Amino acid sequence: MHKKTSHENQIKALSEISQAISSDRYLDDILKLIVTVTAKVMDSKICSLWILYEKEQVLKIRATQTMSEEYLKERSLGLGEGVVGYVAQQRQPLSILDVLKDPRYKEKELARKEGLVSMLSFPLAVKEKVIGVINCYTSHPHVFTETEQAVLTTVANQAAVCIENTELMVKTKVIQEELETRKLVERAKGILMKRHNLTEEEAFKRIRKGSMDSRKTMREIAEAILLAEKMVG
Repeated sequence: MHKKTSHENQIKALSEISQAISSDRYLDDILKLIVTVTAKVMDSKICSLWILYEKEQVLKIRATQTMSEEYLKERSLGLGEGVVGYVAQQRQPLSILDVLKDPRYKEKELARKEGLVSMLSFPLAVKEKVIGVINCYTSHPHVFTETEQAVLTTVANQAAVCIENTELMVKTKVIQEELETRKLVERAKGILMKRHNLTEEEAFKRIRKGSMDSRKTMREIAEAILLAEKMVG
């Protein structure tokens, strides 16, 4: 009984890890870590990270270390819009002494409420391709030194590579699972066709119906068919 419980716990743990790797939550945890560390290193009141969504050509805020509900609201900016959009489009960092006085800064009301003054914004790029923007704010007028800019340059470069690798890993994991599912369904179809004299289409429909009726995935149904065949065989 103890062995069974231990085995079940291992399977559950592996399943949770698999789900984390193949979901956005895994990437979100990485992004949260990046902004938290950056805010600490840069002594920033707020550090935020925006990701560029290529299809829509918009940047969306994906992570910040602040607990402010106002700042945490979902927001997006078009490429070229606002400071974030400008930095992404120009692929150049931008330092602003007072965001309330800069016409490119769109969120002035939010800046007033949060007490944001100076800003340093850097593009996140991998091989000349911009994938996002990272921002650091201070609550007082501040001229960012060359050292501070160098630090954020390093952070931005490391963050970009990390995000690119994580997204690639997530996509690869999802693709692998999809290919494995297709192989299992193909094998299950073959068994049904042989045992019940079905056409390929009829066998597929039977697996799909079993999936819908039992509220299980087609992969789970295929695995059950293969297991039953193995036990009988």
